[in-house]
Amino acid sequence: MTYKLPDLPYAFDALEPVIDTQTMQIHHGKHHNTYVTNLNKAIEGKSDLDGKSVEALIADLSKVPADIRNVVRNNGGGHANHSLFWELMAPKGKGGEPSPDLKAAIDRDLGGLAKLKESFAAAATGRFGSGWAWVIVGADGKLQITSTPNQDSPLMGGGVVEKTGTPILGLDVWEHAYYLKYQNRRADYVTAWWDVVNWKKVSELYAKAKK
Repeated sequence: MTYKLPDLPYAFDALEPVIDTQTMQIHHGKHHNTYVTNLNKAIEGKSDLDGKSVEALIADLSKVPADIRNVVRNNGGGHANHSLFWELMAPKGKGGEPSPDLKAAIDRDLGGLAKLKESFAAAATGRFGSGWAWVIVGADGKLQITSTPNQDSPLMGGGVVEKTGTPILGLDVWEHAYYLKYQNRRADYVTAWWDVVNWKKVSELYAKAKK
């Protein structure tokens, strides 16, 4: 399988003023594209990996040859994480609200939406260096908040990450995701980001993951 850079589901300037146009152009066209290029180069000629979705590829890194495992972990994770990230956002005012089902799960598992945002912000700002903050659906069907370093994904098993599960909401806290606009103010970026969360997509992902 040759992995491809997905098109954004909106224009580069659609998330203004929360995320600026130049950041979106660089983030998608340079950073994400580099992950795709490096991943394709790493798996070229590896017929045993052919046909796997990127999510399946990173879900069991023990099946990836040792000589390319770290490359796949970093770049496959980067491709999977970013492909999801773009879909989790929508222009301000277009993302809707959590579905009744998702809202009930947030209330039950995370103490309500305000508490979710508080705990999520702690995960995002507390991640030292580069990484991600996540809301995941665990094996028990319950929502959890976690964070991962670098381009690791909650999909990765085998002791790779602290908590495994299906991600339904994720925020990139690498500096390239926010530095042009927010500089060192990661907390401001995290707070502003809620204005462009695509709750329709998050609700859809939750409905699929809890089954």
